[in-house]
Amino acid sequence: MIISRQKPIEEILSSLEEYDKVFLVGCGECATACKSGGQPELDKMKQVLISAGKDVVGMCLPSAPCLAAPIKTELAKNLGALRNAEVVLVLACGLGAQSVKSNNRFEQTVIPANNTIFGAVMDGQGNFYEKCSMCAECMLARTGGICPYTLCPKGLLNGPCGGMNRGKCEVDGERDCAWVLIYREMEKHGALDKMKEINQGKDYSKSSKPHKLLIKEI
Repeated sequence: MIISRQKPIEEILSSLEEYDKVFLVGCGECATACKSGGQPELDKMKQVLISAGKDVVGMCLPSAPCLAAPIKTELAKNLGALRNAEVVLVLACGLGAQSVKSNNRFEQTVIPANNTIFGAVMDGQGNFYEKCSMCAECMLARTGGICPYTLCPKGLLNGPCGGMNRGKCEVDGERDCAWVLIYREMEKHGALDKMKEINQGKDYSKSSKPHKLLIKEI
């Protein structure tokens, strides 16, 4: 799940200052779940833009704009409206915005309405939590399924810092120290001996950007 939040409307309007005719694209998955680009947000954005003097020529809500097939299908259904647009405003994450740009045959300027925040897991109550930094060198097998690189603000890979106090993080006194959580998890499974092993520093060459994975490599 990619978490995004809508930009301040003043920033969006500033980005659209040169354009009058706008086509809106939402996201039926992640942005719908975090209420930054579903149908209600599209409808509200349409009204805001109309009130600001813009002509919203059309909109679509692909299931996943970050995938070529869904966004191509939805754009094809709206060719007439899209052809009349001067700009495409995308209420999705940065991946969705760039996918719209790559798959729009009319090549209008694409402007993001959202800021992309983090990748997350969702709990049973619908809350979102960042638990993975997608570092390309996963160490969960050595830390009880808990990622210190993400959950520790300092990204420490070998135990807590000197600022840990009674199991809490010095950066945020309400937050459990990642390494205390790891200790408790390893203790529960009788695996504390693993904590004596030294974790090597990250090989950042593995996470150098941009990544790609070609279908022939799968």
